[in-house]
Amino acid sequence: MKLPFAGRLLAVAVLAAASAALPFSSAFAAETAAKPKVGLVMKSLANEFFVTMQDGAKAYQKAHSADFDMITNGIKNETDTSAQIDIVNQMILSKVDAIVIAPADSKALVTVLKKASDKGIKIVNIDNRLDVDVLKSKSLNIPFVGPDNRKGARLVGEYLAKQLKAGDEVGIIEGVSTTTNAQQRTAGFKDAMDAAGMKIVSTQSGEWEIDKGNAIAAAMLQANPNIKALLAGNDNMALGAVSAVRGAGKAGKVLVVGYDNIEAIKPMLQDGRVLATADQAAAQQAVFGIQNALKLVKGEKVDAVDGMIETPVELILKK
Repeated sequence: MKLPFAGRLLAVAVLAAASAALPFSSAFAAETAAKPKVGLVMKSLANEFFVTMQDGAKAYQKAHSADFDMITNGIKNETDTSAQIDIVNQMILSKVDAIVIAPADSKALVTVLKKASDKGIKIVNIDNRLDVDVLKSKSLNIPFVGPDNRKGARLVGEYLAKQLKAGDEVGIIEGVSTTTNAQQRTAGFKDAMDAAGMKIVSTQSGEWEIDKGNAIAAAMLQANPNIKALLAGNDNMALGAVSAVRGAGKAGKVLVVGYDNIEAIKPMLQDGRVLATADQAAAQQAVFGIQNALKLVKGEKVDAVDGMIETPVELILKK
C-alpha cells in the first residue's frame, strides 16, 4: 500500500532519526566500555591508617568518576593473607582492568597477582612492598608506590636518640615480620639506635595490632626494667605501648615513638605520651597508586626508579 505524501515524509524522518542515533549510541557504548575499572585491595580496615587510605581513594574516584570506576575491599586483620588472596581472586572475576594492592604479606600474594597479570590486569603495589626476588622468579614487573620506610623510621629514631644518652636500653616492637615495610622500619630504627650507641635489648613482633603491641611492650618492660624507650613500627602498636608504659607505672620515664600519624596518636603527641611519629600521606598513598595504575592501563610508562615510585614521608612532632 502506498503511503500518502505526508506519511512518506514522516517515515523518512523517523528512519533518518534512527540512523542518526545509531552512531551516537555506538559511540556512547564504546566510551562507557572504555572507562577502566580499578580494584583497590586493602589491608586491615580495622586499622585507622588503612581506613584513611581507602577514604582518600574513594574521594579521588568520586571527583574523577568520569575517568574510572573503582571497587574496594579489605581484610579484617593484618595477618589474614588467605582472605586477601580471595579478594584478589574476586577482583579477577569482576574483570577489573587494574589492581592496586597493599599486600598483607610480601611473598604470599605474588602467586595470585601473577594470575591476575596473566589475564592482562595491570597491578600497582602500595604500602608494603612485594618481595623483589619473588617477583623476579615469577617474571613480574610490578611497580611499588610508597615511601622509603627505612628512611622514615630512621628519622623517628634519630629524633628519639637526641632525648637519650649512649648506652641506654631500648626495645623495638616490629610489625608483621614477613612484610617488607615492617623489616624496613625495624632496619631504620636500628640504623638510628646503632649510630647513637643505644643498646637494643629486644625486637619482637606486635603484628601491627594494638593489643599485641601492648602485650609485647608489657613483656619487654618486665624483662628489661631499665628500658628507656620503645620504638613501635606503627601507631597502633604505639598506642598499645603507651598503655603498657602506664600500666607498668613508668609514664614519663619510658619514651614511645610510632609510625603513621593516625588521628588517635595526635593527642598523645601533644601531651607527651608519644614523642614522635612519621606521616606517610595515608590519604594520598592509594591515590598515587591509582594514578599510576591508570597510566599502565592506557599503555603509558610510569616513573619508577628500580621498581619504586617514592612518595613523601615526614617526621611528626608535638606542635
